[in-house]
Amino acid sequence: MDQVYIGHRPTANNWESNTGAFGPLTFKGDGTFQISIFEDLHFGENAWDQWGPQQDINSVKVINEILEAESPGLVVINGDLITGENTFLENSTSYVDQIVGPLVDRGLTWASTYGNHDYDYNISGNAILAREKQWRNSRTTQMVFGEEAGVSNYYLPVYDSDCSDETCTPGLLLWFFDSRGGFRYQEKDESGNRVGQPDWVDFSVVNWFLQTNAELVNKYNKMIPSLGFVHIPTYASYVLQEEGIDPHAEPGINDDYPLAPQAQGWCADGRNDGTCDYGGQDIPFMQAVSAVPGFIALFSGHDHGDTFCVKWDRLLPNMTVAPRNNINLCFSQHSGYGGYGNWERGSRQVLVTKSKLENLEVDTWIRLESGNVVGSISLNSTYGEDRYPATNNSKTFCPTCNYTST
Repeated sequence: MDQVYIGHRPTANNWESNTGAFGPLTFKGDGTFQISIFEDLHFGENAWDQWGPQQDINSVKVINEILEAESPGLVVINGDLITGENTFLENSTSYVDQIVGPLVDRGLTWASTYGNHDYDYNISGNAILAREKQWRNSRTTQMVFGEEAGVSNYYLPVYDSDCSDETCTPGLLLWFFDSRGGFRYQEKDESGNRVGQPDWVDFSVVNWFLQTNAELVNKYNKMIPSLGFVHIPTYASYVLQEEGIDPHAEPGINDDYPLAPQAQGWCADGRNDGTCDYGGQDIPFMQAVSAVPGFIALFSGHDHGDTFCVKWDRLLPNMTVAPRNNINLCFSQHSGYGGYGNWERGSRQVLVTKSKLENLEVDTWIRLESGNVVGSISLNSTYGEDRYPATNNSKTFCPTCNYTST
């Protein structure tokens, strides 16, 4: 069955690569910069069934409802844009047009990371990036090249409102990392099976991040506060969850227990044969993000039933790496009607205020599709000690889907 196409089709005005068409990212005149994170949208699931396209219709509705309520300066699409294992080679990336339609309508720009479901036999990060770059609103790019690096590794500076070129010092850096996973594009082994791909941030990307950050510090002669985005969470999130999440100190849903971190199921020697629980390949990445001064928070998805933030500030059991600087590890909210789970869809918001940034503080909350706001917190020096209301674990269901249809 052919894909049912619902959404935007590029026009002559926007169906062209136009790097920098919107200019650099800047704080608003009031000293704020807001980010809306959409996580695990999972478009393209079961396009041959009635309920598959209906899920995508409802996911577009979620995006529209969130953007009616919030006013971001940047939208981050943080992995698993598409359920790649359900797509066809001929049209696998056309779902990007549906995803970004509400953003294009509002003149918003976005930046993506790619997740494990964005890599499969009929789809790849390179193909998604090529489709994204046809829209001038896209800021997604590739700064690290190599067969094992993944695609969506790059950074974006955010400048003061009155100065927005490279002669000025950025007030904030946004780092995007590709945690890969899934399967290799158009590859099968000798038995005809898809070939798995490592699911952690590659060491080459870690080296690029450390080197690039050092160059920026040297260039501007100062530490620049940073936020990071990666689809699959680190093993530190897994251990912190095992230690216990306090619903009043670290509000959010904690239903995906245990969560699924980078390098899960891999062996330390690189085997992925089901004989190991965790290979430790994300240790260099954990060391790097916790060693860079001013790196405030890392935002992930992947585990649809987790929405909490937790501070990594100590050596944890069964870990060999301790953070050199405290870092907040946050989950966003499952945004799409594709993918598993019926937790109410929504989007994590991050508000960066220049006056608070001086103390490496940012505010964040989750806007739900119902319009409600939950989990409003300040990621500050006392986060984890401050008390907040517990997050209500609300559920939503696809009102127009018939999962029994054939």
